[in-house]
Amino acid sequence: MPSPFPFLRRFAPSSDDLGLGVHDLPQRGVNKDGSFNVVRTGAPRFRPYELYHQLITMSAARFAFLLLLCNLVTNLLFAGVYLAVGMEHFDRTGGPGLRDRFLDAFFFSTQTLTTVGNGHIHPVSALASSVAALESMLGLLGFAIACGLVYGRFSRPHARILFSRQAVMAPYRDGTAFMFRMVNERSNQLIEVEAHVTVTMRDPETGDHVYSPLSLERGRINLFPSSWTVVHAIGPDSPLAELTAEDLAAADAEFIVLIKAFDDTFAQTVYARSSYKSEEIAWHSRFVPMVAPRDPSGMVVLNLALLDAIVPVEASRPTG
Repeated sequence: MPSPFPFLRRFAPSSDDLGLGVHDLPQRGVNKDGSFNVVRTGAPRFRPYELYHQLITMSAARFAFLLLLCNLVTNLLFAGVYLAVGMEHFDRTGGPGLRDRFLDAFFFSTQTLTTVGNGHIHPVSALASSVAALESMLGLLGFAIACGLVYGRFSRPHARILFSRQAVMAPYRDGTAFMFRMVNERSNQLIEVEAHVTVTMRDPETGDHVYSPLSLERGRINLFPSSWTVVHAIGPDSPLAELTAEDLAAADAEFIVLIKAFDDTFAQTVYARSSYKSEEIAWHSRFVPMVAPRDPSGMVVLNLALLDAIVPVEASRPTG
């Protein structure tokens, strides 16, 4: 039985494997933020090899909370040890009650863990001094590890490329083109920027997904100080030739974007990913220019707030 979507036959097999498979893809192959919809199962519950990666990649708020929690738990643990040793092994000015003894033990632990110490409380026996020495050593090691993690998080290069929320199907020269826009959110310099776009569609009969890379009008730019509108001109050889919005929706089309660039600040290659589903494509529209005329100082003004601004073709004006 022939496919109910004959346009899928135009998709030539691609030699580039995206690694997403061809069966049972989720709603999106690649999320808007570049993450994947893949849940791993069957792995060991305890995975020490994942610890560093998780600490480096987790959110800043979660990382800060984890540091504070570790510090609190460590001090509570050693406060309990000092209480077990006996606060009579310390020279202190606090009262004899449990609350006073616990507070003295806890704050002595905070001073010892950070190797600060203020002399308000100090051990007077070999046993208490030994526990304090152990805590001081653990504190030095712990803060060294924490500083390394903080440095690793700040020094890890990653692209901050903003993609337009919608792509557009806009008039282009004598035909139509698929376009999306992006800009570097940071003020650093990205050079030798490359864009790769692949469209995937699902055959409703077999459930298989077919992939086809899209040829771009300009797939690489040497400098990226301004915005970049990536353009795929839809010609006779394009997989999108003569397709309508209904065709793309019926085939569950997804345009997967991979950006590769060289970060001049870190002297390393960085990547960014995103995707556009068929419902995220505005037809018969075009982007509003982001670049304004030069200001009195001669600088070009790039308005990042206009990244997502689009207008219908009838209401737009050609730009020079």
